Amino acid sequence: MTIGKAPFDEPVNWTDTNPLDFAVAQRDKDILSMVRNAVDNRDVLMAYQPVVQTARQDRIAFHEGLLRVLDASGRIIPAREFIPVVESTELGRKLDCIAIETGLRTLSENPSLRLAINMSARSIGYPAWMKVLNRGLAIDDTVAERLILEITESSAMQMPELVSVFMQDLQQRGVSFSLDDFGAGYTSFRYLREFYFDILKIDGQFIRGIASNPDNQVLTEALLGVARHFDMFTVAEAVETAEDAAYLSDLGVDCLQGYYFGAPTIHPAWENREATLKRA
Repeated sequence: MTIGKAPFDEPVNWTDTNPLDFAVAQRDKDILSMVRNAVDNRDVLMAYQPVVQTARQDRIAFHEGLLRVLDASGRIIPAREFIPVVESTELGRKLDCIAIETGLRTLSENPSLRLAINMSARSIGYPAWMKVLNRGLAIDDTVAERLILEITESSAMQMPELVSVFMQDLQQRGVSFSLDDFGAGYTSFRYLREFYFDILKIDGQFIRGIASNPDNQVLTEALLGVARHFDMFTVAEAVETAEDAAYLSDLGVDCLQGYYFGAPTIHPAWENREATLKRA
């Protein structure tokens, strides 16, 4: 009778059998499947969040467009739930195409609107994305000066030379650029000097609770100093309380964004105005 090897005769790769690793892999697989189905069915929406002027907080400086997808049950899934998983895949490029197409159409339909659209630096080399961008800018010559392309620190730092050339080209055409999540830990200050971002958005981890957090106060003031040195317009993200808004106003931040001023919505005010006009 042949006796088989005992299970411990060979080394075991515990990483392959780790329940947590398996759960994470399965979750990512499920997210990819959900997003793929949403893209194929065009179940992708844009939610808009206001960015207000600090000096006049009743006035909106611009809106940020944030992607949402619908899952199989029709629930609206925010970008933070799927972007980290798809950002480095072709699905991420397709989502960027939908985002820029939707954003450019919204700008063209609303001449008084200024809008920031998120993008990955990886999309610069994606022909379909560049085609959508150039077509949208050519259709309406007022769009470029009202378009802000928002790139995260982590994305920009992966290919700084390519991003720098891309920015210079589009800035000459009137497009503005925003560096998102500033302070999250990726920036090389040498590249920050060469990028010439128009807007710098301070990461929310430094903004939440800033009115009562001395560490965040010191760090945010330092980040503001960097922005001012490079003549960049500043936006504080994740402003959630009146106390934080007042502190940031005293600190001299140019604009504020967060739930205190408005949550992202798929039914922005300008759509409501259009519906009212049509009924009239």
